[in-house]
Amino acid sequence: MNLHLAWDDFRLVKAIADHHGLTGAAAALGVNHSTVFRRLGQIEEQVGLQLFERRKTGYVATVAGVEMAMLAARVEDDVAAFSRRLAGRDLAPSGELRITTTDTLYLNLLLPIFAAFRALHPAIRLDIVIGNQALNLSKRDADIAIRASDAPGETLVGRRLATLNWAIYGSALGAAPADGPEDLFARDWVALGDALGHVKAARYVREKVAPERIALKSSAVLGLAEAVEQGLGIGPLPCFIADQRPALVRLLPPDPDFSTGLWILTHPDIRNAPRVRAFMDYVGGELAKKRGLIEGTG
Repeated sequence: MNLHLAWDDFRLVKAIADHHGLTGAAAALGVNHSTVFRRLGQIEEQVGLQLFERRKTGYVATVAGVEMAMLAARVEDDVAAFSRRLAGRDLAPSGELRITTTDTLYLNLLLPIFAAFRALHPAIRLDIVIGNQALNLSKRDADIAIRASDAPGETLVGRRLATLNWAIYGSALGAAPADGPEDLFARDWVALGDALGHVKAARYVREKVAPERIALKSSAVLGLAEAVEQGLGIGPLPCFIADQRPALVRLLPPDPDFSTGLWILTHPDIRNAPRVRAFMDYVGGELAKKRGLIEGTG
């Protein structure tokens, strides 16, 4: 058999396997559904094997389909590793850096630091990816991550900058001092929504506060701070957000059960690239200066 499979054929099979169907694969590849359907038929005819079982629940890869998808994944990893090695050979701090972080860190802590960094290094362009999901630094979804985590990833390098502490806050206009946690449970609360249910402070409210006492849920920490300011209820907030708002008052000391580490991280292959090193040294140093604010002690 004389096969002439192209790299795009392997990419298409992998996309179908990853998304368990043609619609998701088409979206990932930037083509239409009919193109994926037609091309899969051509590939299967060429190799003389069925690559996917068509089921009601979606497309399930056969042994041959799994092998093609795995080979495509290995090639993608090799290409990403080569790209990282090239990026690590830059001679001067210039070029684009993709930084992933959360909206709360970006707006309340990082933006002034980024502005100062750009003033020092105008040849470095920053591409900021805002989101709560952890992007894959190994695949160059981002070059640097600034994230709150207790498990930042064994394959990454960087440093732990501070402990990101939370406490219970209320509106400065209407929140009476607390005699203790039990006193607070009789009040109305605001809480993080289900999308952030994994956050330690969200679990605390879910376990300790009666559902009828939760006046509002928010899918964003920023929305939670606004709700507490408006007097909708008390709630847990990061100290670096709440302590910068005069309209909020801390009702209890920071709770270590809510805390996580604040990290700046990159991939080992690009750690010595001048633009990566310049960014991590400067931003890491500036965040370390704000440790008291981040930990709620300053």
